[in-house]
Amino acid sequence: MTVIPFDDVPQTRRWWARAAYLAIILAAVVPLAGAGLLGTIASLLTGAGGIVVTVAAIYWFLVSRGVLRWCALALAALAPLVVIFLFIQAGLLLEVIVSLALVSVAFACARAALRESRGDAAMAEYPAPTWQHPFLIMNPRSGGGKVVKFDLQRKAEELGAEVALLEGPGQVDVDAIARQAVERGADLLGVAGGDGTQALVAGIAAEHNLPFLVISAGTRNHFALDLGLDREDPTGCLEALRDGVELHVDLGRINGRTFVNNASFGVYAEVVQSPEYRDDKAGTVLQMLPDLIKGAKGARLHAEMDGTTVDGPQAVLVSNGPYGSNDLAGLGRRTRLDRGVLGAVAISAATTREAVGLLRRATKRGLIQRTAAEVTVSAEVPEIPVGVDGEALLMATPVRCTIEPAALRVLVPRRRPGVLPPQPALDLVRLRELAWGHPSFPVPASPPMPPRPGG
Repeated sequence: MTVIPFDDVPQTRRWWARAAYLAIILAAVVPLAGAGLLGTIASLLTGAGGIVVTVAAIYWFLVSRGVLRWCALALAALAPLVVIFLFIQAGLLLEVIVSLALVSVAFACARAALRESRGDAAMAEYPAPTWQHPFLIMNPRSGGGKVVKFDLQRKAEELGAEVALLEGPGQVDVDAIARQAVERGADLLGVAGGDGTQALVAGIAAEHNLPFLVISAGTRNHFALDLGLDREDPTGCLEALRDGVELHVDLGRINGRTFVNNASFGVYAEVVQSPEYRDDKAGTVLQMLPDLIKGAKGARLHAEMDGTTVDGPQAVLVSNGPYGSNDLAGLGRRTRLDRGVLGAVAISAATTREAVGLLRRATKRGLIQRTAAEVTVSAEVPEIPVGVDGEALLMATPVRCTIEPAALRVLVPRRRPGVLPPQPALDLVRLRELAWGHPSFPVPASPPMPPRPGG
């Protein structure tokens, strides 16, 4: 990672962070100022009690399951409301309104302080090649049936593409279909389906130096999101066949297999392995979250990231390019896919308190974030579960992840939504650093301009 000295951080961001703290302090002081001496003592006790109950409820929500979890969530929501009600009962309605307004101001200032400049977010574009025989693979079941819903097969064929539908019966060998198409003279490969299928065919396209077309017909379409494509209407992706440009993006490799988004180990990989994950991702993550906090699931891992060693992390995430510094689970965005490095996150919380602090983004203890050319994850077992672009796999240890810079030529429409800057998370650690000073902030380095593949 490149390190930006604190003195080089824009002064405006530092003042926004300080303004956020000032607004929070004022929000706490205002009710006390209007309460009188005895009222001040009562207000302090009420406010402190509300904070304690809320924090405790959030903790029990994270570490519990079943009815206890939802009772804790209800308590966490009700506690601040009860505090507000008690203040109003004490004749402090105006003060409560002013305090809530100041809290809103604090949140707005914090967002402004934490919002990173887009800087060099746009990836370089190259002229699209002239193609003769585009070959597209479409999964009619992916994304709840988007291929049929948007009539993608007919529209692609009208643009001159050959389309293969993954209809079965039985398991379809996507690798064999794509390789046979190349042997028959396909000069462009594309996929309308999930990220796992995208990654598989993208690897074949890169191997033969062919352009690759991403059609956002999957469920989450994280790869399409980071390419700046329209995830709501996959029809727009086909416009690349009519008026497109090339982006040269990196590809991740894990034990020889291609990935376009990320590979996950530890508790998150256990989540992906769960049979319920595909039908209810959020519910499954909540169900298994206590295992992350308590460190009670899976084999003990050992991770090496370009010289940095982490022993016993509960979770490791390796991504094709770094996510934002606030994204600990690969659920956000990557502003660029051509940085030529892997992103690596390891969560190694020694105590339950540290794990909860990490999830609340109130501490960095137990968190390691790096960029690396290679990440190796090992364990004292012959194989471990790994989530590769959302697909549940078992892989032989040690598992080696590497990056292939500018390996994939992606064909995208000239006119597309583009990569929107991610909304900053409320990172209390980063806000503290901005407000009160810190030696440096690690940020992803700007990549050198990669050479055009095959050119």
